[in-house]
Order: sequence, then C-alpha cells, then structure tokens
Amino acid sequence: MNMKTLLLNKEQVGKLITMPEVIERVEEAYKAFNLSQVVQPDYIGIHLPSPRGEIDFKLSYFKPDEMISMKSSSGGFVNNPSEHGLPTNMGSILLFDAKTCALLCVMDGSLLTGLRTGASGAVSVKVLARKNAQKVTCIGTGNQARMQIRAINEVMKIEEIHAWSRTEDTLAQFKTDMESELGIPVIISPSKKEAVEHADILITTTRGKGALVEADWIKPGTHIIAIGSDQQGKQELDPEIFRHAKIVNDSMAQCTEKGETWHPLNQNIITKENIHAEIGEILLGTKPGRENDQEITIFDSTGMAIQDNTSASKIYQNAIAQGIGTSFEFF
Repeated sequence: MNMKTLLLNKEQVGKLITMPEVIERVEEAYKAFNLSQVVQPDYIGIHLPSPRGEIDFKLSYFKPDEMISMKSSSGGFVNNPSEHGLPTNMGSILLFDAKTCALLCVMDGSLLTGLRTGASGAVSVKVLARKNAQKVTCIGTGNQARMQIRAINEVMKIEEIHAWSRTEDTLAQFKTDMESELGIPVIISPSKKEAVEHADILITTTRGKGALVEADWIKPGTHIIAIGSDQQGKQELDPEIFRHAKIVNDSMAQCTEKGETWHPLNQNIITKENIHAEIGEILLGTKPGRENDQEITIFDSTGMAIQDNTSASKIYQNAIAQGIGTSFEFF
C-alpha cells in the first residue's frame, strides 16, 4: 500500500483551524509538557550575516498522538520583500507518524507560528491576568501583536487597546486594522511610558536588543506577556521588573537560557528558585496562578515545539476530514 503525503499551503492552513481551536491545542501542549508526555530537544538557531536574520529549527514528539513535528521558522529578513518578492518571516512544518516515521504532511508554518504564539498569550491571560482586566497595551504593532489581540479577545472582553511602535506607519495601520476587524478602540500613545501606564495586560512583541519597558512604569496588578525574546541578545523588559513579580515560563530550560528571564538571572536580580512555575503546572493545578489583584505577573514565552505539534496535528486532522490539500508520493 502506497503511503501518501499531504501538502498544505498557507491559504489552506488558514481555512483549516480557528483561533479557539489553537488556544485549546496550545493549552493541551503545555499540560502534556508537564505530564512528561513530550520529547522536545533543545531548538537550534542559526544567525545569518546582516541584513539577514535568523532561522530556528524546533522538534517534538507528542506521545499520546504518536506524532513527531519538525518546524523551521525564519525571521528578520528585511530585504526579502524588495529583493526577492518573499515575506520577511517564513516557516514550514513536517509531520511524521511516530509509529513508522513516515512523512504525513508538509504544511506552511508561517501562519501557524503566529497563531500558536498568539494563543500562548491568551492561555496565560486565563490564569494570570486579573479577572477585571480591560485595557491591553501593545509595545510593538506588527503581525504578532495582532495575533495576541485576536487570541486574547477570545478569552476576555478587551475594552481598549493602547499601542506604541517605533514606526508610525506600522502603528497607524495597526489602529486601522484592529478597529476595523474587532471594533475595539485603539489609542496611539505618544510614548512607551504612557502606553505601559495604562496597561492591565502588557504585550511586548518587538525584536528589541535592550530594555524597552522600565520597572517603575508597571502598575500593581499588571500581567505582562513577553514574546519578543527568544534568542540570546534579545531583550524587551527592564530586569528589575522581575524582582517583585510572579514569574511564569513556558519552558524554564528555554527561558533561562534564551528568554527574557535570562537577563535578571544574569544580573543576579533573581535566581532560578524565584521562577514560580511553568505554565503547564498552573494549568494542571499543581501550582497556583494569580492569587491577588496586586500581583505583577510575567509570562515569558520563548515558544515550544510541542505547540507546533499539537496545532499542526489538528490542522492535518481537519484537512483529512474535509478533503483539503494535495497528496503526493515519495516512494
């Protein structure tokens, strides 16, 4: 019997999964990680000469589904649109049947990376944000900021969005897009400080190389979703913010080496013992989430291969059920 491999392009991937489904699958991934149902080697990052960016490779094995995933994702290729007619960020995902290691599916991974990263912020809001949170601030207004807002809007009612970006055109487009799509007012802030001071939930999604957000700007009760730091050298938050915050990682191994959490560790502001939990532990109920309305909580997310695995598996299942995609044979 010939085994066929399914090919799914970006447009097809977009039709095959909804944000609520991704949130559900990301939550499942976090729980599985802390139930020892996941094999997830350290991811590999290759930095390419400027003005190019980097490419990452992430692998995982999800034991309950007997699925292995491998994802490549690139970012920061700023000259791609003008010189090559390609996006600045791209991704591809391969899914293998773990029972045979046959290649089941090749799919575009750029959309899925955005979706599952956005969903991670929403999952953190469910357990770490104040129940009466209303205002969300975005530092950085690119594609991932949009994904975060779309996902968070699925788990709470956002009353208003405050936004800051270095790039005025990007900021103006963000306001237009989010107000049109979601009907939520977007207030453009003249300064980072003013934007942050309004935040019940603060999202940072930049490619920052230094502290963009100062500790004394953060009001009590704020929940911070730190997305931009996923490699050594990247930074968005003043390490002092961590001193009196409840710190939650997606993967402690990754965040303490490559995430925002590395900076306060490196400066001896905190120790690893000060990291409260991995988010899967909170979702499983083995560690508490937010315990009062005055806590400053930080969710440091470096992104985990198991998120790609569970989300891509759902896309594959939906594609088979709906007869979408192109099949081909290697053998």
